[in-house]
Amino acid sequence: MGPHPAVAAIRLAVRRVLHDVLTEHTRSADHSRRTPHPELAEAGAGRQRAALPECPDTPLVLVACSGGADSMALASALAFEAPKLDVRAGGITVDHGLQDGSDTRAAEVADRLAALRLDPVVAVAVRVGHEGGPEAAARDARYAALDAAAERHGAAAVLLGHTRDDQAETVLLGLARGSGIRSLSGMAAASGPAGRYRRPFLQLDRQTARKACLVQSLPVWDDPHNIDPAYTRSRLRHEGLPALEKALGKGVVEALARTAQLSRDDADALDTWAAEADSAVRDDAGRLECAKLYALPPAVRRRVLRRAAMAAGSPAGSLFARHIEEVDRLITGWRGQRAINLPGRVEAMRQGGRLVIRQS
Repeated sequence: MGPHPAVAAIRLAVRRVLHDVLTEHTRSADHSRRTPHPELAEAGAGRQRAALPECPDTPLVLVACSGGADSMALASALAFEAPKLDVRAGGITVDHGLQDGSDTRAAEVADRLAALRLDPVVAVAVRVGHEGGPEAAARDARYAALDAAAERHGAAAVLLGHTRDDQAETVLLGLARGSGIRSLSGMAAASGPAGRYRRPFLQLDRQTARKACLVQSLPVWDDPHNIDPAYTRSRLRHEGLPALEKALGKGVVEALARTAQLSRDDADALDTWAAEADSAVRDDAGRLECAKLYALPPAVRRRVLRRAAMAAGSPAGSLFARHIEEVDRLITGWRGQRAINLPGRVEAMRQGGRLVIRQS
C-alpha cells in the first residue's frame, strides 16, 4: 500500500524540483570541468599551479522551515526524496524575535529538522527593522538570513513552502496596489540569485500540506501572526478570500493562481521586448529619443523607462507605477513640464527631443 495521497503529492512536487536542481548542478559542474580556470591557463606549458576546488558532486538543498504545516510538510518530503536522488538535504529556521519565546520555538524547529536527518540544520536569529511595515521588514530580514546561510553552506537551492493559497493572496495584494501585470504574476516557481529559491507547492493547496503533516504525525506550530487581523495578509486570508468565495463560488483560489501564471508569461514577454527595444530608441550617444519612445506600445515604453530609471540609481522597491506614469507624460503629454523627481535622488527631464534620466 502506497503513501497517503497528500503525502504522495508533496513528495512528487519536491522530487520534480530536486530533479531540476540536480540537472542544473550537473550541467554547471560539467561546464566547470571543461572550462580551464584563467590561472591554470596562464600557467601554460610551464609549472602548473595547484588545481582549484571543483563544485561538489552532490548538491546541497536547504529547506526554509518555520515549523508551520506548509514548511514541515516540505521538510519531510525533502528528507524522504533527497537520499534517493543523491542530493544532500539540510534545513534552516529563522527566529524573527517578534514574539515571546521565539528563540525556544526556533530551537524546537531545528530539533525537528534534525530528527528528519537533515544536515546541516541552522537556526538564525535576525533583527527586524521597520522600513515598509512589519510584514515587509520581517520578509526582508528573513531573506537576508536565508541568502547568507545559502552562501555560507554553498547550497544549490533553498526550498520555500508557499502554496497555491499563498499565491492567490499575493495576486490579490498586487491587484489592490494597482502596480500592473508584474504584480499580478505572484511568486515565481524559481526566483532569487541564479534561481536559488524554489517553491515546489505552488500547485498544491494549503490543506494538502496540513493533511500530509497529520497523517505522518509531524508536529506543527501555528504562528499567531497568521490569524492576527493587524496584518494585511491575515485579514485577506480569513476575511477577504472567504468573502470572494461566498460571492463567486468555489474555485477562486485556483483561478487566481492561474491568473498569476498567465500574467507572469505576459510580463516576461513584455520585459524581453523592452530589453530589445532599449537600444533601438537611443541615439548614437546613448540618449533616449522621445519620438522613438512615443512609437512604442505603452506597456513596452514604460518598461524601457523603468529600466532607465533603475540604471540611473532609482531603487526598484521604491519605484512605483505612478512614478513611471509621470515620466511617461514627458513623452506622451509634453507641455514644457519641469523635471520629475524619482526615488534615489534621480530626476527625469525632457531636453531637445531627448529624455534625460540621471542623478540630481
